[in-house]
Amino acid sequence: MGMTMDEKIRTELEAAAFRRLVQHLRERTDVQNIDLMNLAGFCRNCLSKWYLAAAQERGVAMTDPEARETIYGMPYEEWKKRYQKEATPEQKKAFAESHKH
Repeated sequence: MGMTMDEKIRTELEAAAFRRLVQHLRERTDVQNIDLMNLAGFCRNCLSKWYLAAAQERGVAMTDPEARETIYGMPYEEWKKRYQKEATPEQKKAFAESHKH
């Protein structure tokens, strides 16, 4: 017999899914942020900004570097040095096309 879905359970499930997404992105260092932006319209930096905004809405003291480290699993500058590659002209063009307003 299953439990009924209440707000606490829903929040726990969402948190578990979020943690799994973050772990997946940490493992997939081969996937560049620009690729994520071009395909999905968000990237690791977006997640860190959403995380920071949620903290601030709840009165939790947090900085942008702290939020990024939560998502990246290390300081952002370290992640960039280890894994970030220069975007190709094709990636830059796709980004420009997908972000026209």
